[in-house]
Amino acid sequence: MSIETLLVFASGGKNPEDGGSGFQKLVEASRTGIIDGTIVGVVSNHVQGGVYMRAKELGIQFFHSPKGRTANDYHNIISASHAKWVALSGWLGHIEGHDPAKTFNIHPAFDLDRFGGKGMHGRHVHEAVWEAFLKEEITHTGITMHFVTARYDDPGAVFFKRSLPITKSFRNARVLGQAVNLLEHAWQAKITNRVIHGEISWNGQNPASIRGTDIE
Repeated sequence: MSIETLLVFASGGKNPEDGGSGFQKLVEASRTGIIDGTIVGVVSNHVQGGVYMRAKELGIQFFHSPKGRTANDYHNIISASHAKWVALSGWLGHIEGHDPAKTFNIHPAFDLDRFGGKGMHGRHVHEAVWEAFLKEEITHTGITMHFVTARYDDPGAVFFKRSLPITKSFRNARVLGQAVNLLEHAWQAKITNRVIHGEISWNGQNPASIRGTDIE
């Protein structure tokens, strides 16, 4: 039986102590059996940032991908890793040159139509969500996992959602973001394992072909 292999895209931060927690959780899950597969590499646009430092500590091959990459550049990185699957985990951008049937992303919001798309990542998402909550426009946030298509954070390619009720006890967008991050850590590895073993799948073209969705 062949081993499922996974390449992770994770931006992280410029500083060695910033970012990459989602990537690290995926690696740990692959080593404890939660993910029945192997993380063969990680890609970041920060050459010696937080993701690089975590990769070094974990013994994972690191690929640097500066801004301005073309579809061919992304394709070459994915090919060089020999990975069957690509997971975006805190990747602050859009990739091209990939197989949509084998590439998926986790997004820190429940509503991709309103809180997804270009510029909606990290603290920007949580600030927008918190502002909407204070205006009494929404009552919850959450996490979403979707296959990666030509459309940025494509709502039509969603296969997993979990909601998180918002209360004023969060106090601000930063604390809200921390709660969402914990929710990501609780679910990302489990759902990743379901994807790479075919329990959740699609043909890479038609959203109606998505099977195994789990949306709450």
